[in-house]
This record gives sequence, C-alpha cells and structure tokens, in this order.
Amino acid sequence: MFLLVAVLLVVIGLTVLGYLKFANQLYYGAKIGGPKGYPLVGNAFTFINKSPPDFFLTIERTVREAGKCFRLWLGPDLLIIVTDAKVAEGVLSSPKFIEKSDEYNFIRPWLGDGLLTSSYRKWHFHRKIITPTFHFKILEQFVEIFDSQSNILIEKLTPFMKSGETFDVFPLITLCALDVICESAMGTKVNAQIHSDSEYVQAVKEITQIIHIRTYDVLARYDFLFNLSSYKKQQDKTLKILHGYTDSVIRSRRLELTSANGKTASVDGNSELGIRRKIAFLDMLLQATVDGRPLTDLEIREEVDTFMFEGHDTTTSAISFLLYRLAKHPEIQQKVYDEVKSVIGEGTNGPVTLSMLNEMNYLELVIKETLRLYPSVPFFGRKILENSEIEGKIYPAGTNLIVMPIFMGRDPEYFENPLEFRPERFETEISAEKVNPYRYIPFSAGPRNCIGQKFAMAELKSVASKVLRHFEVLPPVGGQEESFIGEMILRPTYGISLKLKKRI
Repeated sequence: MFLLVAVLLVVIGLTVLGYLKFANQLYYGAKIGGPKGYPLVGNAFTFINKSPPDFFLTIERTVREAGKCFRLWLGPDLLIIVTDAKVAEGVLSSPKFIEKSDEYNFIRPWLGDGLLTSSYRKWHFHRKIITPTFHFKILEQFVEIFDSQSNILIEKLTPFMKSGETFDVFPLITLCALDVICESAMGTKVNAQIHSDSEYVQAVKEITQIIHIRTYDVLARYDFLFNLSSYKKQQDKTLKILHGYTDSVIRSRRLELTSANGKTASVDGNSELGIRRKIAFLDMLLQATVDGRPLTDLEIREEVDTFMFEGHDTTTSAISFLLYRLAKHPEIQQKVYDEVKSVIGEGTNGPVTLSMLNEMNYLELVIKETLRLYPSVPFFGRKILENSEIEGKIYPAGTNLIVMPIFMGRDPEYFENPLEFRPERFETEISAEKVNPYRYIPFSAGPRNCIGQKFAMAELKSVASKVLRHFEVLPPVGGQEESFIGEMILRPTYGISLKLKKRI
C-alpha cells in the first residue's frame, strides 16, 4: 500500500511539474510571438512530412513574416528561432548557456558525450585537452595529409576534365574530406576516394542521413516513435560498424604506444590498419589525462567520432559551395589563382606548407564570403535551463533556442547587398568598429565556438588551391538553380554541377 501511494505521489508530482513548466513556456512564449499554433500539436502540421528543402523554405518564410526572433511549438516542445545578432551574442557569449538543445540528442547514439554534445565539467576538461591538437606544429603535419589526399582528388577529377562533361562534384569532395579526417583523427587510411563502396564509408553516409532525417521529420524527433521505425534498426547496424572500427583502431594504437614506450617491436596488424607514425588526434587523446587518470577507450572514441562528424560533412559543404561560387565568378577565380601561383609557384605539384596557406589572404576572404552565404552549420542550438532575460525578453526554462547564422548572413540590415558575392567586404564591413561581430558566426562564437577553425580554414585553402592549380572551374551550360537543404549541415539540394578545363 505504501509503495502504491509513493508511486502515485511521484506521478502526481511529475505531472504538476510538467504542467507548471508548460504553463511557464506558454506564458513567456506568447510574449515572444510567432506563427499561429494549434492545441496539442502546435506548429507541427506546418513541418510534418516536409522534404528537407521545403522545411528550410518554411523556416525562411517564417523569418520574413515573424521577424528576427519568434517561437515555434513542435508538439509540447518550445523552439525559439533567433536571427538577431544581439540576441545571438547574449546566448553564445555567455557561459550560462552551455547546454546543447534537444536536436543534438539525435547525434548522441554515434558521438556519445563528445565535445560537441557534452556539457559543463566534462566539456570544460575535454576542451582543455583537445585545444593543443590544433597547435601550428600539429597543423603542419595535417597539411601534408590535406595535400596528399588532394592529389588523389585531382586524379578523380581529371577524367571529367578530359571528357568535358558536366558532373556533380559534391560526392567526390565528400570522399576526399572523409579520407582527410580519418587520417587526421585516427592516423588510419580508409581510402574512401579509392574504395567508395567500403563498409565504413557507407556507414558514415547512412548515419548522417538518419541524423538529418530526425532534424526535419517531426515524428522521428521522438525516441518512442523513432524506436518503432525501420530507421532504428538501420542505425543500430550502422553504429556497430562505426564504433567497431574506431574501437579497433584505438586498441591497436594504444598497444603500439605501449610497445614503443617499452622499446619492443611494433604490434601485428598495424600495416593492415594503416597506422601512421606521425601524431594524430587519437595520439593526443591516448596520452591525455583528466584529474590524473587517462581517458577511457569510450571517452576517446566519443572524441574521435566527434572529430569525424564535425570535420567531414562541414568541410565537404564549404569546399563544394566555394567551387560553385568560383565557377560563377571567373574574375574572382582568376584573382585567387594568381595569388596561389604567386605563393606556391608555377608548378602544379609542388609541396605546400602551412605558412604558404597562411599567405593566401585573398582566398581567405573568398572562403569567408562563401561561409557568409553558405555556413556549413546553418544553426546552433542551446537549451535554456532556467528563465533567462536576453535583450529585454524572458526566455522560459526548457526552451530549445536555435540561432540561425544562414539568415543573419543574408540580412540586408547586417550586410549591404547581401546576395552579392563580394569577398572584399571582409576587408571593410566586418572590421567596422560599430558592427556586431555576432552577425557573422559560421564557426559559432563564444565559449563553444568551433575548436577546429584553423584546421578547417587550412584544409579549405589546401583543397581549393590544389584544384585551381590544375583546373579552371566552369559552371554548367545554362547555369544551375541555387537550392540548398538546411539540416545539421548545409547541403546543395541537387548537388554542385561543374565543368573543368585544364589550366594552360
């Protein structure tokens, strides 16, 4: 009897707390304003069964109609969309708002509590451990990987140049980026550009597709419904492959380091896994400690997989849209090529160093302008844990607050003629004293900004300069309609169609 009463009291207590939380959100959400919702479902019918492009266009239309900051209800979940630079600054710059929004739960089955998804003490300690990985001496070794994998990309692109046909460059860049990040993160080669049908390559593709589906399919957002779907079985199968591969590399590398410390022979099987002798991201983690103890294999796997996720699709998106814009603007492409040639020299295959990449200042402006229009991560999410005042408005506890840099980068209030592709604006407009720097945040900002910004910029410069040393990038005959999908990563809806011409 006592147990029954206790259970009833707990249920009643949770129900009351849930009601109070919902009432609090309802009250303050009404003050923020947004499109009309309906009982129980809120705005869910606006987005249910929407394809990714339609979902993105719906958000874009609502931004125009409802303003820079508005609320949406997806069933009982309150989302507040933010495209206001001042509000974005209030959220991203504060150590108070460290917790990621519920959307990041879709990534946790793969990444666990890695740097992207963890919070507070674990996030702080792991961020401190990982930061030295991006020291310039380590980045210099990564540049060698960028260069060697870019050479393979050139081999894959050459047949399209010879035939003169139009082709989609996006899947080729995807495989190149995957090769780069595998070798940089784990010190192991998967040869994705050569063996694009490998089990691991396909598993990466499948898990990212599942994550993307859960961001726009309202029904798939909820674990109960997701677990009943075919996606759950597909996810379990895919994660077994991904985690199994990472675990095997961690075990092998840990044994190799142990053998090296004991001055014994190398471990059998290293050649099969393609273990590099140079320092990889994994090596830094294997030698790191937290509170005097080494990281567990699970903690290491979480960070390696996080590095894989964040450094794979994001660079694919950025490089692809960069080549798309260079093809559309031949005068800008020529200026970039002239700069690359002046820094590296006349040859097409000479070695490239980090210092050379750092000298490519105009190319950096072009990359920044590309990311303004096509930020690889089109939104960042934060969880508001308690009622918080930001720029004069109360944001209720439990809110998922979504900052969307893609709309901020295209806002005429923030950028003059925002749809015009003008890299030179970053020499003047961005540096103006009165400008809020939070209007341009392709790498996020504040305490949780992207730790791999320098890595990403170096990779983008390396791959783009390598392509331009060999080819002139041309648009397809008749041009290409601009359309993209705004999910966890910004993607072109119909790929990136290009033609290539040999440099003379």
